[in-house]
Amino acid sequence: MLKKLLFAVLALLLATGIAFAEENINPVVNMDTLVIMETTLGNIKIELFDKEAPISVRNFLEYSKNGFYNDTIFHRVIPGFMVQGGGFTSDRKQKPTRGPIKNEAANGLKNDRGTVAMARTPFPDSATSQFFINVVNNKMLNRPNPDGAGYAVFGKVVEGMDVVDKIVNLKTRNMGAGFQNWPETPVFIRLVKVLK
Repeated sequence: MLKKLLFAVLALLLATGIAFAEENINPVVNMDTLVIMETTLGNIKIELFDKEAPISVRNFLEYSKNGFYNDTIFHRVIPGFMVQGGGFTSDRKQKPTRGPIKNEAANGLKNDRGTVAMARTPFPDSATSQFFINVVNNKMLNRPNPDGAGYAVFGKVVEGMDVVDKIVNLKTRNMGAGFQNWPETPVFIRLVKVLK
């Protein structure tokens, strides 16, 4: 009888302790999406800023999930500035895109080293699929620079900046109008997939 009573008390204490522990589990603070970009020079893991740049993140994820980035290249590489990709094949053909999105450069995020931002034309709301990774702090791209609108940051490299640094140090050449800073050795984006 005493053994049964002790067992019941022990079971009650364990259950109470477990319930207490479950109530006090810290919530997950970082709910941002993580993606992996597989390239021919290695993998780049990117944290997407879902809260600060929801339009840009949703746009990037739609292109990623549809396989749009598969076998595109980093077509514009400028040391001391950035690497740009997400729009061209190795034979200099631009892939057809969806319509442009709203510029979210007013989100407070800065074009610092390792951040990922939307590429665009001189028109602020013209970004489609192309993006760039800053290899230095590019203050001149932050809103309101350079044209009053700025360039919208929507993510940050959390692993693989060594891969980005390899890309930015590739030898480039001028391939004609609209194709300056073109890497002589193409670096392909094999795919972009969501990790969480």
